[in-house]
Amino acid sequence: METNGMGSLRFSLLGPLRAWRGAEELELGSPQQRAVLAMLLLRRGQVAGVADLVDGIWGAQPPEGAVPVLRTYISRLRKLLEPERPSGEPSELLVSIGDGYALRTDTVSSDLDDFEEAVAQAEDRRATGDFHGAVRLLRTVLAAGEGTALAGVPGPSCEAAREDLAERRLGALELALRIELELGPPETVVPELLTLRDAHPLREAVSELLLIALYRSGRQAEALEVYTRTRRTLVEELGIEPGPSLRAVHARILAGDAALAQPAPGGPTEGTGVPEGSGAGSRPESAVLVPSRRTGPVRPSQLPADPPLFAGRRAQLDCADDLLPDSDGPPDTAVIAVVDGMAGIGKTTLAVHWAHRIAHRFPDGSLYVNLRGFDPDGSRMESGEAIAMFLMALGVAPQSVPERLDAQAALYRSVLADRRVLIVLDNATDTEQVQPLLPGTPGSLVIVTSRSRLSGLIAGHGAQLLPLDLLTAEESLELLTRRLGAARVGAEPEAASAIVDLCARLPLALAIVAARAAHHPGFRLADIVEELRGDVGGLDAFSAGGDAGTDVRAVFSWSYHALSPEAAGLFRRLTLHPGPDISVFAASALAGVPARQGRALLAELTGASLLIERAPGRFVFHDLLRAYACELTTGQDSASDRDAAQLRMHDHYLHTAHHASAGPCPFRETIPVPPSAPGSEPLRFDDTQQESAWLRTERHVLRAVVEHAADHGYPDHAWRVAYALDLFFDCLGYRHDLLEINKAALRAARALGDPVAKAHSLRGLGFGHSRFGHADEALRYLDGALELFQEIGDAHGQARTHRGLAHRANALGQYDVSLEHSAQAAELYRSLRNPSGEANVLNEIGWTYILLGDAANALEYCEKAVALHQELGDQNGEAAALDSVGCAHRHLGQYSAAVERFEQAVELYRQLDNRYLEADTLRHIGGAHLAAHDHSSARAAWAAALALLEEGGHTEADDVRRALRELGSPAQDQ
Repeated sequence: METNGMGSLRFSLLGPLRAWRGAEELELGSPQQRAVLAMLLLRRGQVAGVADLVDGIWGAQPPEGAVPVLRTYISRLRKLLEPERPSGEPSELLVSIGDGYALRTDTVSSDLDDFEEAVAQAEDRRATGDFHGAVRLLRTVLAAGEGTALAGVPGPSCEAAREDLAERRLGALELALRIELELGPPETVVPELLTLRDAHPLREAVSELLLIALYRSGRQAEALEVYTRTRRTLVEELGIEPGPSLRAVHARILAGDAALAQPAPGGPTEGTGVPEGSGAGSRPESAVLVPSRRTGPVRPSQLPADPPLFAGRRAQLDCADDLLPDSDGPPDTAVIAVVDGMAGIGKTTLAVHWAHRIAHRFPDGSLYVNLRGFDPDGSRMESGEAIAMFLMALGVAPQSVPERLDAQAALYRSVLADRRVLIVLDNATDTEQVQPLLPGTPGSLVIVTSRSRLSGLIAGHGAQLLPLDLLTAEESLELLTRRLGAARVGAEPEAASAIVDLCARLPLALAIVAARAAHHPGFRLADIVEELRGDVGGLDAFSAGGDAGTDVRAVFSWSYHALSPEAAGLFRRLTLHPGPDISVFAASALAGVPARQGRALLAELTGASLLIERAPGRFVFHDLLRAYACELTTGQDSASDRDAAQLRMHDHYLHTAHHASAGPCPFRETIPVPPSAPGSEPLRFDDTQQESAWLRTERHVLRAVVEHAADHGYPDHAWRVAYALDLFFDCLGYRHDLLEINKAALRAARALGDPVAKAHSLRGLGFGHSRFGHADEALRYLDGALELFQEIGDAHGQARTHRGLAHRANALGQYDVSLEHSAQAAELYRSLRNPSGEANVLNEIGWTYILLGDAANALEYCEKAVALHQELGDQNGEAAALDSVGCAHRHLGQYSAAVERFEQAVELYRQLDNRYLEADTLRHIGGAHLAAHDHSSARAAWAAALALLEEGGHTEADDVRRALRELGSPAQDQ
């Protein structure tokens, strides 16, 4: 096929990566550029995001300038593949799509295409009885290989593709040998099978073929010896026994099975006892080779607790079970169930209960998220935020989550591709919110709850509707009986039936009334009926409708009026919190009471079923109750009372964040905060572990608090909380949060008209953009910050901004520019007599020299940084600088000195309980040992790093596993 008037393009991937235009071979450039081309070819026309390409080329530790370098490779490939394309014209072959690129492979050909076509044709011939033709095709395409696939192409993506292509080639060879074994004579395949077994001693399919071939050749004793040897290898290397198929063949040989001794009549057929290949022979013709994103052994289990007093809904549960196959495993097709119904009808309760009943069928875990689609304050969760939470639960490191929704959704689908997961999407607004959260491959189950019918999911995705109506009278009585006991309900059947009618058979209302009755066992049910009848109101927005017969507010108001005045006040004021959940301490600040009293009030609310304790010490509203509480606080609390409560809440978060940020960043420049309002009760912490734990737990709340403050009249709180959080969010890789809090901070600063606030927000936003490789945005915001800091005479702010500009320059490979900004920052810190800032800059200068390849200069600067941090007692800074010193020694070939410095850094990180950075430095130790040819020590360091990374669910664990596999077993060290 022609491309831009030139000869056809053809590629070779099954050996060294090569390309031809007609008869002319093309020079494909550097190894990294070849890796980009290989990844695009393997995508088969699908989009590869920038983040995926960077990860695929450089892995977990890309160079600072990875993104601009990648774009340079793309530009060069376009010129190489389309030399006659007019300048300025968009590429028709290597196209830009969103935040990524795609190579139109429908316009080119490759040896991989030939391989797949030959294997597919061989399968077709085998199916029609042309066994000799099938073997000829397979042998021809196998003989055309040129050694190792993608030989010499670097990067984890191509390494994974190499493994996949080798597996497919091996599968095709097994298929050819299996057919030849059935065609006979068996002696002809024994030598090749022996060689193949020696090359792949753990591959049971090869051993099984060899057993059959030897047995049919009259060599039964040798066949039994092969089995014994294979079993011993499996037990010693993997700790497992042979699989059932291999054991069955062994048993038939021991029994002298005459049927096994002869080929199946008529040639190879199913059911002959010969194993099916696991490679290309069983691969569907339409399969696309996309190297899978290997994840660590992370099995999320996010379902809320199974409701202990669940009652009724048997018909709905039977309908739900009918959506799944009769077997006890996951579905073979994509299954989406939509549970819809009015507010308070019990959608979440049913979904969670059903999910617990079937969770065992999904071996890769369960995911749950409340999408908050109908929260009255409009705090609906965006799809991207939910995907980011799911990706991290599935083992993807926070810093690896892309920024754009389409890239997030693509990564999410890739991670789920080989998994069987149960996913519950609670309280969805519409199809648009749900669609990015759907898996792209079958085998998983998605349960969606919504007040809307979600017709788009039903029509466009084949979702199955499970409509939920009011409980029947019998189910309602069953619910009361489960909660109050059969004796109490049986003693007053008429009153129990009246409660059911007054609660409109609405599960939420029944639960609230039952909770009230359970807390007062001396109350007659008849008395409760009279109280309910005397408390009718009108919750119009969430009316049960004509079928309900009774206004739901009657139940809520009845339960609300039974509260103590203090608990009732807290119930109303909790709606002033932005969510998604609230702690005991923040709730106490809203109420203006000490935490001990706040905890008691929260217990009163949960005991009345007016609040849910989602996790120990963390509380959420049912959205129907939140709507009711919103009406109450608007109608009963004055504007000044609401403002005072919100001020206490924002003061609580500002001062607690200020205290907490001192742990991870003890030597950073602080900004003063105004005194806190009485009753705000900010927390103080005893150690770094407590500070970090609070920051991690409150992460999503803190982002919401900053945005709420910016948009609801507390701009000073907004930018100050953002300032306290930005380094923490950056260190843990919460880059999206870093951007969003600084965007909100900048809105607040502009509303204030405060140049100090604006300068800090611009700097934070610029640094956040630099983390995503947004060079232009980063420069615009950082330059604006620098100008403002210069105008107001803030030397600390100028120094931090110069460091941000240096980081941006390093990312672009502008090392001279980076060194100039670092020099200015260092001079400012010296003028301020700030040795901590100067020490950080010295380390950053050293790292720039490492990037430049000048390890000797780097060593000098980083050693100075270590000494200065030690003098100050800054263990965080000292550990980071020691790690840099180790890298410099390694680049100089001084491996013993490198290991010594790395081990010092590891010890400090252990004291600080920073397991992620401890693992990172352990990886550096392993690299230094490997460079020194000390494989045993490298293996030990990487094994320790792997344990820490797996514990934290970091995707970097995959790279360490791969490195350990490449290193081999200890026996290979000899």
